[in-house]
Amino acid sequence: MELIRGIHNILPAHRGCVLTIGNFDGVHRGHAQVIASLVEKAEHFGLPATLMTFEPQPQELFRGDDAPARLSLLRDKIALLDELGIDRLLCVNFNRKFADWPAESFIEDLLVKRLGVRYLVVGDDFCFGKGRLGNFDMLRRAGEKFGFAVVNTHSFTLGDQRVSSTAVREQLAKGNLEQARRLLGHPFTLCGRVAHGQKLGRTLGFPTANIAMKRKVVPVRGVFAVRLWWDGSDIYDGVANIGFRPTVKGQMCQLEVHLFDFDGDLYGRRVEVELVAKIRDEQPFESLDALKKQITNDADRAMALLGDDAG
Repeated sequence: MELIRGIHNILPAHRGCVLTIGNFDGVHRGHAQVIASLVEKAEHFGLPATLMTFEPQPQELFRGDDAPARLSLLRDKIALLDELGIDRLLCVNFNRKFADWPAESFIEDLLVKRLGVRYLVVGDDFCFGKGRLGNFDMLRRAGEKFGFAVVNTHSFTLGDQRVSSTAVREQLAKGNLEQARRLLGHPFTLCGRVAHGQKLGRTLGFPTANIAMKRKVVPVRGVFAVRLWWDGSDIYDGVANIGFRPTVKGQMCQLEVHLFDFDGDLYGRRVEVELVAKIRDEQPFESLDALKKQITNDADRAMALLGDDAG
């Protein structure tokens, strides 16, 4: 998959494509269905299957800390999209200048002149351009004028539930990890680089790998049974806390993972952590002794859950 970072890096050779546009947060099963259809059309037209996404996500620019919790960071999203057979990924810097671009210019300058779109797939609620005046009907009319087809992404349902990033967030917030996994079509993971922490876990007999969350809002909180790995490693079972560590008055949301059968050095290593099952919500404790006792219980529960999951 070719990654095009920014509109300024679109080359004349990139002209001519079938295209879909959206956040694709989490790259869930609904997204996978849209992309499969796009790849099929790309083969029909003999053109590259191209996906346009935005960084940051538009809501993060407009709403700041009130934006919905992000399911996948850009790096993780790129990896998931690559697995689905996209030929080109155009990542647009979503800033005020881009947000204020007139909808007509977005269509004529970007979609028609620079990308040469022949077939476009978007949600029928897709809005774009200054004042969000661009919409599906405008795109359809432009398609008739400039000679490209425009189709909408019909909602993908699982049972009677619509598959959406919002639905995934709701299941994660409730601790329903299995249901979130069904909607996503893959396990929910958190990725990041292991950094030095306060070493408090070590003094309690539970050394942890501390991973700072590079997100404005994290979609999950609490204590979880987890699996952790990195590029080329074995998979390690563990127990993790995601939150603000109220007992020690933590200020930043952090992922802390204690691995059961590991005695190496993870500092500086980029790891991936799969949340397998939720054990409990995060809570403050009156003393470090009480915290240590609870961590022991959490570790026992995680081992049991992971043992059941393996079976």
